[in-house]
Amino acid sequence: MWIFFTLATTLIWGLAELFYKKGSHDNEKYSHLKVCVFVGLVMGLHAVFTLCTQDVGFKLTHIIDYLPVSLCYIGSMALSFFGIRFLEESISDPIENTSGAICSILCLLFLRQSISIYAWIAIAVIVIGILGVGFLEKKEGRRASKYGKRLAIVAFIMPFGYAIIDAIGSFLDVYYLDTEITPLRFVNEENIELVANTAYELTFALVALVLFVFMKIKKVKFELTKQKDKMLAAVCETAGQLTYVYAMSGNGAIAAPIISSVCVVSLLLSRIFLKEKLSAKQYLFITIIIVGILMLAVIEGE
Repeated sequence: MWIFFTLATTLIWGLAELFYKKGSHDNEKYSHLKVCVFVGLVMGLHAVFTLCTQDVGFKLTHIIDYLPVSLCYIGSMALSFFGIRFLEESISDPIENTSGAICSILCLLFLRQSISIYAWIAIAVIVIGILGVGFLEKKEGRRASKYGKRLAIVAFIMPFGYAIIDAIGSFLDVYYLDTEITPLRFVNEENIELVANTAYELTFALVALVLFVFMKIKKVKFELTKQKDKMLAAVCETAGQLTYVYAMSGNGAIAAPIISSVCVVSLLLSRIFLKEKLSAKQYLFITIIIVGILMLAVIEGE
């Protein structure tokens, strides 16, 4: 079932990226913090709903146990939310989406997870496709930056920071979701995914509360009627996170690079709903990524 959850996560997070693009504006100074607040709010509500409707076996100490993973994910997402306002002026997307391949390498080196040569070939195909799509998106018809050197520095640092931090978070997730070695206490195979997800959601909710107080002190206006896209992105992000933990608990070394192709889903959805144009070369690289994903699905299904 992990392959189903992996593909579901990729689709849902691709939809989330669509709404992030629609709701993020380069002239909105605290746009990235607003997105974090909405994501934290929705995740917090979902965590409370989970605790009220299911016997998860959750303890407050799980928040501390899972904190390294939570902070990696929240930190990388904050970088992504900040950079997405300037995405057209950078090459951030292809660099960010190499995090799945980095995670696979970390799993191989430190967790001794076995990956067949054919799976490595499929992963390489996916990474090549992701890089091709991203660089073409940057190359074809993007306007010059009006923000000068400051944006250039941010655009250069942000995607590398995201890729590394997100890869570490994904690697730690594989480690934490292995019931034989997990640092999470009082968990078993039946509840470990929900415990981990609830801990992450509550942590994000606490971070969102701190950010909300900070923006209130700064007298930042939220204007909820103008934040519909950010709220929809938060809902999709939360839904994708729930399927993500099940994907990573199955075969994280393979799931991670598949999920990294979320940029392709976002690109296709942008073509459909935002009427963004795609070139023949972009369609070619999208096809390459799909071929790589199908290769992994077949290899792991044997």
